[in-house]
Amino acid sequence: MQSTHGAGRDKRDTMAAAEYGIDLGSSTIVIYAKNKGVIVTEPSVIAYDKDADRILAYGEEAKQMLAHTTGSVVAIRPFKSGTISDYAMMEKFLQHFLDMALGRRAFLKPLVTICVPAGVTKEEMRAVEAAAFQAGARDVEIAPQTVCAAIGAGIDITKPVGNMIVDIGGYSTSIAILSVGSPVIERVVPVGGDRFTEAIARYVRRHHSLFIDTEQAEEVKRKVGTVYQSPSLIDSRVTGRNVITGVPMTIAITSEEVRLASRDAAGEIVDAIHSVLEKTPPELAADIVSRGIVLTGGGALIGGFEELTEERTGINTMTAENADLCVAEGAANYHDMMDKVSMMR
Repeated sequence: MQSTHGAGRDKRDTMAAAEYGIDLGSSTIVIYAKNKGVIVTEPSVIAYDKDADRILAYGEEAKQMLAHTTGSVVAIRPFKSGTISDYAMMEKFLQHFLDMALGRRAFLKPLVTICVPAGVTKEEMRAVEAAAFQAGARDVEIAPQTVCAAIGAGIDITKPVGNMIVDIGGYSTSIAILSVGSPVIERVVPVGGDRFTEAIARYVRRHHSLFIDTEQAEEVKRKVGTVYQSPSLIDSRVTGRNVITGVPMTIAITSEEVRLASRDAAGEIVDAIHSVLEKTPPELAADIVSRGIVLTGGGALIGGFEELTEERTGINTMTAENADLCVAEGAANYHDMMDKVSMMR
């Protein structure tokens, strides 16, 4: 899945150029600068005025505006379920944040690696690549999301052994068996962290007759979210509007209620992990049993995923440090790792 532009670069000429990795997520965009760290992390949303036919804001500013604006101002998400939903808006969105990250002061244009999930079309990859060039990138490479997630998680993917990575994003989860720098088996399921948020809001409305917004549901998920049953309960208080009386009220939601609300979505992810394991060649399966399963992505930070995965697969499961940043960090270091892979082959 490498760009032809990236394949032909002259390393001697680009040695001093900065390298940036971009996780172009459905819910969040993360831009990571090699040797510097995260420089952009913003919601993947645009506030658009339909009547005036113009963009009002991007990212966090757009999210705040949309929470307090009605009428002709609508939310546009350029990426949905791992695909581009609006090409024109995607280009503007990517250019905006690349401009923010790169600045116009640099005389050496950077090398940019952008991660995409399996299943993205060639047309979509070309559109993303063109937007990055338009924003000022010197060289653009499109890289597999699971490979970048593994690099960012600290996995040495250069060796001829099997590694299993599960990247739980906002709208989708990418699951892969990797060996010598490439996916051997890969699957994407349209379930991610946002599905859990929606399930929590739906549960509260159905079982407590209370309407809460996405922000409150997201806070509940962050504070007491879990997908695995625990003997100890914690709770989070939320305020919303009673759907019967219309009167505002505050209630407590327990971690067990969140688990019940989330079990279908969590089950789909774990079932997909199990199905990938069933298709894994025996020699690589043995490696995974000894090395374990690694979880990355913001969705992996929901409590209990390690325990649930271990219970269903029998394989030790761990969550990467800075799981929500692994893809972008891995993308920023993708070229170095691929150079090592090339030497191994």
